[in-house]
Amino acid sequence: MNIQLHIERLVLDGVDLAGHSRGELQAGLTAELTRLLSEGGLAGQWSNGVAVPRLQLSGLQLVGQQPTHLGEQIAQTVYRGLGHE
Repeated sequence: MNIQLHIERLVLDGVDLAGHSRGELQAGLTAELTRLLSEGGLAGQWSNGVAVPRLQLSGLQLVGQQPTHLGEQIAQTVYRGLGHE
């Protein structure tokens, strides 16, 4: 299965990262989301392909300060938002 996911913009209210930390956050998010999608695939409603202009997620409680770890937590929340509870 080939999965393509494009996140044009990620808005994190209340999170202040220095410029160099943003790349680390992105790397953590990308690696974790890739792992989750590789292992669990997509939920049924997404399997035929769809464009979603906005996916609003709630309930994200970021723990820690390490940008890579924050990215992993965000990826897990996005994955749950895609139908994997």
